[in-house]
Amino acid sequence: MTHHTQIVDEPTLLEIAASGALEGSTRRYEKHIGEMAGVYLDDAAWRATLAENGADHLVYSVNEQKYQEGPGALTIGTSTLLPGRYGSEFAVTRGHLHQISDRAELYYCLSGKGVMLLETADGDCSAVELTPGKAVNVPGQWIHRSVNVGDEPFVTLFCYAADAGQNYGIIGDAGGMKHLVVSDGDGWTTIPNPRHRGYTREAAA
Repeated sequence: MTHHTQIVDEPTLLEIAASGALEGSTRRYEKHIGEMAGVYLDDAAWRATLAENGADHLVYSVNEQKYQEGPGALTIGTSTLLPGRYGSEFAVTRGHLHQISDRAELYYCLSGKGVMLLETADGDCSAVELTPGKAVNVPGQWIHRSVNVGDEPFVTLFCYAADAGQNYGIIGDAGGMKHLVVSDGDGWTTIPNPRHRGYTREAAA
């Protein structure tokens, strides 16, 4: 009789800093202002920032650790979104729905002040403010985007199923998310995005 030995992944010690540094990460990626075309409603303000700082001006960075690709594994990481303003709009990440759309995700604020903007294809909307020690558990089927509403980096620890994937196109195809997070003078508020065309059920399936 042949006995097969199951290969088991080893536990990984991660050191996570409030700055977003992640010792033990397996991947890092960055998004720069030149890659954010069409994200902000105020295109003139985006172009002014692009002209002033150059296309390589950093908007946000992600450090992640993943030990395998298949079902049952977790992707863990940190997202660091730098402060910024584009007219009345605050700096944002591109945002996404998971490619396997029923996959959930947890975001825990390590430092800074931000908002998790959440929407469903059926029209449900939510905006959850995060400060250090607060977290949001994002269920499957919710499109989500981080927004920095403070004056320092907004840093979150995130965790989701390794096979979830990201669907970034759903937001772009809809003309942006249904709502924008903007300054109201003393803090932040949400307003309708006049460019939003609605999410397609096919994209959200």
